[in-house]
Amino acid sequence: MAHVLPTAASALAAPKAPGVLFDAMLTPHRSLSPRGFLVLMSLVCAVSFAAGLAFFLMGAWPVVGFMGADVLLIYLAFRINYRRARMFEEVVLTRDALTVRRVDHWGGEKRWTFQPYWLQVRMDDPPEHESQLTLRSHGKSLIIGAFLTPEERLSLARELQRHLAVCRCAPGPVSI
Repeated sequence: MAHVLPTAASALAAPKAPGVLFDAMLTPHRSLSPRGFLVLMSLVCAVSFAAGLAFFLMGAWPVVGFMGADVLLIYLAFRINYRRARMFEEVVLTRDALTVRRVDHWGGEKRWTFQPYWLQVRMDDPPEHESQLTLRSHGKSLIIGAFLTPEERLSLARELQRHLAVCRCAPGPVSI
């Protein structure tokens, strides 16, 4: 599996089925591994316990509850973050259609299909932080890869444009 960029959160996979010219699975990047999460939460718990104990020994025992609430809120924030990391977008190009499938963190799925011949891929070059990768065709547009870095979006846009150009130019079966 080759990455869009060396540190990309999205990966371009080899075609899965005959007739598939381009197949990309786009996933959000999460820098903290499960082991890192365990280490971080252990440190947060240790600091919170030590501070809570110090306040308790000074007679300010109600502070202990707030220290525990802080730990709980940090834990919940990370759980929400990990749940959102389950979302992904899949972009599949064949000679007849470019299909985008977006699955949200709850498992809800949406699909968009574009005819490749008329499809425009738009992206600022050089990319800026707010640059969007947009697919446009017949007055409709779709933003994809919003969770990717600007460089990753640009790399994906270039790959899509390259594959679309090959798809448009070849009258028969296409191989890349």
